[in-house]
Amino acid sequence: MKDKPLPRVAALVEAMFMAELQSQLLTAGHDLDTLQLPVSVEVSGGGERYILRSGQEQVLKPNDMYIRDRKGILSDIIYGPDQRTQIKAETQRVLFTVYAPCGISRESLLKHLQTIQEYVTLITPKAETAALEIVAAGSAIQE
Repeated sequence: MKDKPLPRVAALVEAMFMAELQSQLLTAGHDLDTLQLPVSVEVSGGGERYILRSGQEQVLKPNDMYIRDRKGILSDIIYGPDQRTQIKAETQRVLFTVYAPCGISRESLLKHLQTIQEYVTLITPKAETAALEIVAAGSAIQE
């Protein structure tokens, strides 16, 4: 970034971003208290819609990987996270998700999630991890 400081955002987003830089794995973070579980990993048929963080509506392309809850799409591998569940400075509980196409090892994914966990505990030493798991497209994450 040519000696420019990292932008100051919510500390949870910064922890996620630092881990992304290290692993080169796309990650999305969501305010867990805004979700309507279960969360599932899906492959788009094309035409699915959601509202981006910018407030613009986005239509998914066919065969794109996305994550949704009961209310709608949380994020998409091409276009990024939604507006509804975005992490804010006041977020207390978070769901981090990592997009990993075929060829990314489970070990790499696990290491990336553990790196996020380490960065979060640097920021908030009393932070607790409720679950750390890897699921495939078509699977659901329950409470």
